[in-house]
Amino acid sequence: MIRSLLVLTLVIAAGPAARAEADDAALEARVREGAAAVQGKVVQWRRDIHQHPELGDQETRTSRLVADHLRGLGLEVRTGVGGTGVVGVLKGAKPGRTVALRADMDALPVQEPDGLPFASKAKQQYLGKDVPVMHACGHDAHTAMLMGVAEVLAGLKGELPGTVLFVFQPAEEGSSVVTPASGKTWGAARMLEEGAFKDPKPDAVFGLHVMPGALGQISYRAGATTASSDDLQILVTGKQGHGGMPWNTIDPITTSAQIILGLQTVVSRRADLTASPVVVTVGTINGGSRGNVVPETVSMAGTIRTYDDNVREKVVSGVKLAAEKIAEGAGAKADVRITKMYPPTMNDEALAARMRPVLRRAANGRVAEAPPSGATEDFSLFAQAAPGLYVFLGVTPRDQDPATAAPNHNPKFFVDESSLGVGTRTLASLAVAELSPAPDADKTQPHGQPFAPEER
Repeated sequence: MIRSLLVLTLVIAAGPAARAEADDAALEARVREGAAAVQGKVVQWRRDIHQHPELGDQETRTSRLVADHLRGLGLEVRTGVGGTGVVGVLKGAKPGRTVALRADMDALPVQEPDGLPFASKAKQQYLGKDVPVMHACGHDAHTAMLMGVAEVLAGLKGELPGTVLFVFQPAEEGSSVVTPASGKTWGAARMLEEGAFKDPKPDAVFGLHVMPGALGQISYRAGATTASSDDLQILVTGKQGHGGMPWNTIDPITTSAQIILGLQTVVSRRADLTASPVVVTVGTINGGSRGNVVPETVSMAGTIRTYDDNVREKVVSGVKLAAEKIAEGAGAKADVRITKMYPPTMNDEALAARMRPVLRRAANGRVAEAPPSGATEDFSLFAQAAPGLYVFLGVTPRDQDPATAAPNHNPKFFVDESSLGVGTRTLASLAVAELSPAPDADKTQPHGQPFAPEER
């Protein structure tokens, strides 16, 4: 008792800054306790969502589960934001900033293998085709963890400064209803168009993604984190004829092969790879009806990934030029359509530096620098609307090597549920820390090496 009074006396004597620091530490401790208490619920929510996956723009059951939970916590809830999106608003009892936390809800058109007692048997329509559906990217875990964070922070409402937006987003993997060529929006873009970040506008936004990695480890990087994504469609038109007399044809198949190889010279000879990595991939090629017929057309689809806007523009123009001129040289024609999808996710450097000690405490010191990811994320759009920080959570079981574990989007992708408590604690801690930043927070230097060598 005497010791506690002595500590209290010292804190009071140290002034407002020390008292604020003590209050923040106490609130963070409450967050840790709350995350541990809700862990069992998070696991159950995750299993329920995993067993009932829904494709992008069809997440009606998932959004209803989320909205009902948020209403039960006493939050202001907006549904139908961006289609099936849900936004919950928690207003703390004290003045402060506004922070957004985002989780994506959609699954993938992937067949889940047998094994889990809560494995998916679901099927849905994907662009008009009946397909099996699975949470092969971990969005079930993201949604469950953010539901847990909402419960933790709602329980601390009386001590909480500022406002928290809980953003449950549809169609991160893309819409299952509309295509990029339609000109319509989905996911983060549509949520922003429909006011997800209006009234109130967040001062910062945080997101988290599960991935193969050391169990419970948080990894992140400042600056470019995930790649931009541009949808590539090429239609090569030649002249149909007999496969035994190709001199009477203009062969779009051989022309397409030349285009595919030529596109790689855009990467190796036209892109400045010292400035930013570049990937150009052709993922599908379709043409022809039988072996002795040269077809009239061949269609190809692919993706372009970059991490820098200037490099992105040069690569996009280079791909278009290369495809068109290679086709022209063969006497064919290439119709090239490139649709910009998502920009690169840029982690705000000052925010990342400011949150580093918070991440270390939340992950019990297990923090590492993440390499740039070749994946793409429409969290990038939220991070353009407010300073953003996007982090990764390792979910590989301890007895497996993360380097050989099945990756995201693989039907064997596996989430060790013991990691979910770390993710819940991390998101809640980030929100609490940013709601009432330290007086010198804006003076945080974003430069310099943010990771010690042993953390790499």
